Amino acid sequence: MIINPLRLTFVVMACLALLVGCGRREQNRNVLKGTTGAVTIHGDVWADNWFALYLGDQLLLEDSVSITTERSFNAESFAFNADYPIVLNFVLKDFKEDDSGLEYIGTKKQQLGDGGFIAQFRDATTGKLLAATDSSWRCLVLHHGPVEDDCAAQASPVAGEGPCAFTTTAEPPNWKSEAFSTEQWQAATEFSVSDVRPKDGYDRIAWDQDARLIWSDDLKKDNTILFRIVIDKP
Repeated sequence: MIINPLRLTFVVMACLALLVGCGRREQNRNVLKGTTGAVTIHGDVWADNWFALYLGDQLLLEDSVSITTERSFNAESFAFNADYPIVLNFVLKDFKEDDSGLEYIGTKKQQLGDGGFIAQFRDATTGKLLAATDSSWRCLVLHHGPVEDDCAAQASPVAGEGPCAFTTTAEPPNWKSEAFSTEQWQAATEFSVSDVRPKDGYDRIAWDQDARLIWSDDLKKDNTILFRIVIDKP
């Protein structure tokens, strides 16, 4: 086979341009304003349906798509500066129309929703994976509902009545602080892609093999959950 040297040169240059371009986009992630520290972190988060991320008690980022948007699934990629230990606190919410925990109340689609969450954090300089969601993360359920699946079959479901009862827990005081202990919180549960069926933004992220889809142990009835991880200096 005779290889045209001009064509080969063109192919090589195109591949190099693609690689450089991808690298440039990765390096040029905007660092979130108001963050300071010696380390720059690259983060990727996908949630069903909504999240707020705190660096300690400082609000770092909220999901850019409102939780009231139907099928509000999207991914956020960002950078921030911090110092070790890095305390990351998440508030995760699956959409619920009211405290019953149901979606699409009064329509043919009336149902229990389901959640899902995946995140990863890398050192922007070295590319080293610093943290990724898995069963080692700890979580606390703040809203659980409905207490029974039969709520979804009610013609006129009323939050707090019969199978549509729900339970709530207040956020613990100072839970975002470095010194807070999560020993009493439950371990996160890992779920498969087929369990969560992630959409809209999930596929545009190159997830590390160690990053897992997680939630509490009840993917459908636990609607508001706190997650927390502390990243120590490698």
